[in-house]
Amino acid sequence: MTFFDQLQIATQDERQQLLDVPLIKRALNGTISLNEYHAFLQEAFHHVKHTVPLMMVAGSRLPEQKEWLREALAEYIEEEIGHQEWILNDIAACGFDKEISRSSTPSIATELMVSYAYDTIHRLNPVGFFGMVQVLEGTSISVADKAANSIRQALNLPEQAFSYLYSHGALDIEHMQFFENLMNKIDDPEDQAQIIHCAKVFYKLYADIFRHITDSHDLCEGKVANF
Repeated sequence: MTFFDQLQIATQDERQQLLDVPLIKRALNGTISLNEYHAFLQEAFHHVKHTVPLMMVAGSRLPEQKEWLREALAEYIEEEIGHQEWILNDIAACGFDKEISRSSTPSIATELMVSYAYDTIHRLNPVGFFGMVQVLEGTSISVADKAANSIRQALNLPEQAFSYLYSHGALDIEHMQFFENLMNKIDDPEDQAQIIHCAKVFYKLYADIFRHITDSHDLCEGKVANF
């Protein structure tokens, strides 16, 4: 069995728990509000803007014998530069002021996920960063296109409001295939265990971002949130 397959099997429970988050389910059936979609985009901006810096730090922390992995990170960096600006443009296309979102403060859930990514690289093992890639890219490919289509139809928004989701959906399958091939080259048991562990944690932390959006929206609507 390849390591990528092991990674998929080892994290299947955590992945399903993420997909079972109510906000994701409602996004897939088109029953989220415009404010919730805006909140999702704003939180995405706050973690996506760290993607390139995280990859740069991870690359700098890799030992010389993993130069091949540093080169792969360099390819990722080329692909990911500027994606946070796409998100801000989506926010503007939804009718919100993107500069307000740019200067906004991320939720504690987003802060914790980003902080854990940096902590993993500096304190544990930079290879663990690929657990975050597994979660974010794998989830996007699974649900991004369907969610974008459902939300777009329900809220009557222009296609320009979904450049982030569409670019990280089915069109990004080739990128995920690159990730799969990369994972299958990692043969150090300690590195493999670190990636699996981090992926499990990132699934929970990413799910918490969606839960926070729901809780915050419920509070704004005067409902009782479940913390």
